[in-house]
Amino acid sequence: MSGEDREVIFEITRIGDAQRVAAVDVATGIEVVIQAPAHAALVDVRTLALRKLERALRDDQEDEEPPPERPGKIV
Repeated sequence: MSGEDREVIFEITRIGDAQRVAAVDVATGIEVVIQAPAHAALVDVRTLALRKLERALRDDQEDEEPPPERPGKIV
């Protein structure tokens, strides 16, 4: 599924002189977060967050092989 076919939720929170931008892929629940200056253009920060999310989704698909068995739990 390409990035254009995915539903993505953006959450933008201003914190002082910065803004926190979270992008969540609805289908997988994978979330990425970036920080940018508060005066940065909305289209720029959304594009950056979307590109980071696409990279995270691509990396997640490459890691479909389960981790090797070892003691302990993955949290």
